[in-house]
Amino acid sequence: MSAESAASPGPAHYQRPGWFTRNLMNRIVARLTKMGVSLWGSRVLRVPGRKSGLPRSNPVNVLTLDGARYLVSPRGESDWVRNLRASGTGELVVGRRAEAFTAAELTDERTLPVLRAYLRRWKWEVGQFFDGMGPDSTDEELRAIAAKHPMFAIQVPPR
Repeated sequence: MSAESAASPGPAHYQRPGWFTRNLMNRIVARLTKMGVSLWGSRVLRVPGRKSGLPRSNPVNVLTLDGARYLVSPRGESDWVRNLRASGTGELVVGRRAEAFTAAELTDERTLPVLRAYLRRWKWEVGQFFDGMGPDSTDEELRAIAAKHPMFAIQVPPR
């Protein structure tokens, strides 16, 4: 990962989850995913902590677009984003299956089709974090919010 891709313009944008999401929804989705039930493409992301090195887990939605897979942070500069930037690696877990991957942060125009597809798939769930934008927003509108939502291409190494 280049220093350019890890750089963030201006102050970091992050929307903290509310009590309901943090204490109920995230736990339900994480528990179901750990049991092997993936809701709408959910996975548990496991990434080493950037300071402690200990595994940190968070439910995420994995987007598949044109045969490639992506992670998008709807809330912005979250801890999982910072940990993934620091390590460049992680695991996607469903049930007992853990899939190791490497990650490269997306920059520039590559973010637009990913963001549009992500919003097409999950706007009903995460739309409130995207300043009223949706899959039918113009390229300029999506470009204006893209920097607030880090995106990563994930690659699974060949076995």
